[in-house]
Amino acid sequence: MQTISTQMKKLSVLLMAATIIAGCGEPDKKTQLADLKKEYATLSSQIKELESQIAAEDTGAAVATGRMVATEILKRSTFRHFVEVQGRIDADENVGVTARSMGVIVKVNVVAGQEVRKGQTLAELDNQLGLQGIDELKTQLEMATTAYEKQKSLWDQKIGTEMQYLGAKTNKEALEKRLATTREQLDMMRIESPIDGVVDAVNVKVGQAVAPGIPAFQVVNLSSLKVKGEVPEKYAAHVKTGSEVVLNFPDLKKEVSAKASYSAKVINPMSRTFTVEVDLKEANADYHPNMIAVLKVVDYKADSAIVVPTDVVQHSETESFVFVAQKEKGATTVKKKVVEVGESYNGSTEILKGLTTGDVIITKGYQNVNDGDAIQY
Repeated sequence: MQTISTQMKKLSVLLMAATIIAGCGEPDKKTQLADLKKEYATLSSQIKELESQIAAEDTGAAVATGRMVATEILKRSTFRHFVEVQGRIDADENVGVTARSMGVIVKVNVVAGQEVRKGQTLAELDNQLGLQGIDELKTQLEMATTAYEKQKSLWDQKIGTEMQYLGAKTNKEALEKRLATTREQLDMMRIESPIDGVVDAVNVKVGQAVAPGIPAFQVVNLSSLKVKGEVPEKYAAHVKTGSEVVLNFPDLKKEVSAKASYSAKVINPMSRTFTVEVDLKEANADYHPNMIAVLKVVDYKADSAIVVPTDVVQHSETESFVFVAQKEKGATTVKKKVVEVGESYNGSTEILKGLTTGDVIITKGYQNVNDGDAIQY
């Protein structure tokens, strides 16, 4: 009795011969074609029978059966679900500095981009009349002070009347108050920075008239920047102060991990959103107020989760399922596993029930197989 290996060799020779004959230009082509088809059907049947015998005998011969698939061994990992909203960079101290009094600019002391300190004079208004008024009040005050001191000395000696003493005292004190008021008014003829920061804009020139309420300078403190975004109210129970946040700056092609420094308690009745703020603790000259930023706020996190590609989870009318590869009796076959699906984000899905660590899921070719099919990978 011929061995299985010998039979395979014979079949191969016959197939080659059939192919050569088919290529010859014999006169009766229809008869040749019919004979070859019969012979091919016989050979195919014998090949399948031999493959079954080889698999059963497990002789170690390589016989490829089943569809090709790709697989992945499951292991636990951290799963995060993010809420993505568009926000912007905002400066806590971004001030439009205005004059405190009407007047004409006579001197501008700073330029755009210059660092300034709180109280530093940015510009000066015409204060000539105020200075003249102070000189006059100083002269009057000197005379009133001298008169008061003399009248007080006489009063101490019981000379003169009390009304003379009180009149001199009142006149001196009134002039002191007028001088103090005039000096305050003179201070209002200077435009001063209310914060430490950088001059972002200079909106005035020498000779220009200014008035309260019209911004003459813009001063920004770039050391106290933050990102603000509006989150839909349905996430209010999950997004809190301290929630993990990933900040994405599209224009800078940069991402930063941070935590929410503040989550508002009040819902905006118009937009049905609440404000989330994230402090930018990292000093970066590329950050600019009003620059667009995307806030990706973590509203759900599982530290040890079974996570699969979202595409491999299939759905029927009654259930969700995943195909896994399993080995039984020397063969690898497909097994359907019904699963309970959790959250999904960015192409990944958390599996709550149905799969475990070590399961071999089918990640490619799962569309072309069914439960129980033979596969190879």
